[in-house]
Amino acid sequence: MTDAEQQQYEVSNPLFEKPYPSNGAGDEPARESEPQQQDTQQPQFPSEEAFAAAQLTLRALVSSKEAGVIIGKQGKNVADLREATGVKAGVSKPVPGVHDRVLSVTGTLEGVAKAYSMAAQTLVDSPPPSASSLASGTTSIRLLISHNQMGTIIGRQGLKIKAIQDECRVRMVASKEMLPNSTERIVEVQGSAESIRLAVWEIGKCLVEDWQRATGTILYNPQPKGEFASGGGYGGPRARTGNPADFESSEGNEQTQNIAIPADMVGCIIGRGGAKIQEIRRVSGARISIAKQPHDESGERMFTIRGTADENERALFMLYEQLEHEKVRRQMEDQEHDE
Repeated sequence: MTDAEQQQYEVSNPLFEKPYPSNGAGDEPARESEPQQQDTQQPQFPSEEAFAAAQLTLRALVSSKEAGVIIGKQGKNVADLREATGVKAGVSKPVPGVHDRVLSVTGTLEGVAKAYSMAAQTLVDSPPPSASSLASGTTSIRLLISHNQMGTIIGRQGLKIKAIQDECRVRMVASKEMLPNSTERIVEVQGSAESIRLAVWEIGKCLVEDWQRATGTILYNPQPKGEFASGGGYGGPRARTGNPADFESSEGNEQTQNIAIPADMVGCIIGRGGAKIQEIRRVSGARISIAKQPHDESGERMFTIRGTADENERALFMLYEQLEHEKVRRQMEDQEHDE
């Protein structure tokens, strides 16, 4: 890729930050892993064979045209992929007005890595009309990675991600921001099909070893801008960026997450006399504080959730559930008014 093409790529893909160089010092310090007590039920992986047999679900963001190529006519390509690798693989249904879909692959790490290699080779052999200008024989895969596991892939001072690039002969670009309504970020991997297989293998090993950090991940589902993950016309909450102040681990196993809630939805979460927010706090066990003033010109109010991964997961689920109920209620009111 020429310098001009790379500059155009970065302009057209503002989500992605500068890639970590294959050599030299990186400019983004990685978060150190906190020491954790030994969990007797946590799987151990003393050998490559144990890693190969480990179960993993790895998702990737694909364009609608890429999805068509990966699926193939009458589903032939994805069927061949499943048969050759033994994985479960599928692509999310298209959403009107949305450019992206999600490829999900579940199976052994060895099978998942091979499956992504086959998908990459299919894209190399039959590139979509709008495929970006990459070197001949190469393509890119946009993996969806839990924000909490990114530190494991990047490593201290970016050493891990550089090592993967050098060993697997790929170029990797890690986004710094979480995707809307989720706690997932993108790691784009560019290279040949075999290089992508090797990179997915190494990334998968990181995810398998660091599986506990994925607890509570809010999965990304492509939706029209300003809608809930399950559809609808009202603005939903959005996870803040991946800055340490927005989502971090503090003392012990406590985590902090900030969620921005549209101003017109704050009341339904608080409830009459604060009853609803008190119920969410009580059931989830998480501590939830609400900013008294909007944090920017959007008018959104910041909700700060503090607790263990399980407590935060319950609190987030209850928040989203309450917002979804409110969305349905408003839709029904709109329908009644139209009638």
